Amino acid sequence: MSSSIQRVIRLPGDQIIVDKNVSIEGSNINISLYKLSENTYVITTVSLQDIGEDDKKIRIIPLKGRYIPKEGDIVIGIVTDVTLSSWLVDIKSPYLAILNASDYIGKSFNPSSENIRKYLDVGDVVIAKIAQFDRTRLPILTVQDKGLGKVVSGSLIEIEPIKVGRVIGKKRSMITMLSEQTKCEFVVGVNGRILLRCPDPELEYVAILAIKKIEAEAHTTGLTERIKEFILNEKVKRGLIKFEG
Repeated sequence: MSSSIQRVIRLPGDQIIVDKNVSIEGSNINISLYKLSENTYVITTVSLQDIGEDDKKIRIIPLKGRYIPKEGDIVIGIVTDVTLSSWLVDIKSPYLAILNASDYIGKSFNPSSENIRKYLDVGDVVIAKIAQFDRTRLPILTVQDKGLGKVVSGSLIEIEPIKVGRVIGKKRSMITMLSEQTKCEFVVGVNGRILLRCPDPELEYVAILAIKKIEAEAHTTGLTERIKEFILNEKVKRGLIKFEG
């Protein structure tokens, strides 16, 4: 970020008035902005606004925000209830999601002859995709894609959904660096849940510390290199690598 650019905090209710030739940019601005009129927007969640020399762009960086489902999103959910033919799944959203037994099993399901709980029960974790959602009914999940389904190993951590983009990074730069430096496998749900599978507990702990640091400093610049240095220092501290220099 250029030294000529300043960041100011915007609170819910603040208004931003823009000319028609000015563009508004930023991640998840659909969460942080509500269009009140043709050229007036209202801030809906605590955000940062970049102010600088370029008067053709306004950049909004939300600091908090609930996950709102979108068709095609990959999410990590936790089963909270079981019906005769489906599961209710917490996707860390204002909306519970539905996973139908016929989708999970991949064929028609007869509740009178099978017990659905033998497949998934309360507390089980699933990786799924939002198949249908239009805000008039609960989102429908599917696990009929590669890599989706019940989670049988790994550790689960949660972050603010609005910070997921920073954990992934531009062109996956951050998540690639995290994998290289910790040797962990990461499955990142856009709803703010991250599954880690690591070769040993020490590296897992370092990976969790790094993710939490990304969450805390997501609004800052130069983050990828800073996190890489943080991971190296943590590995030296724990005797995972020797200090060189």
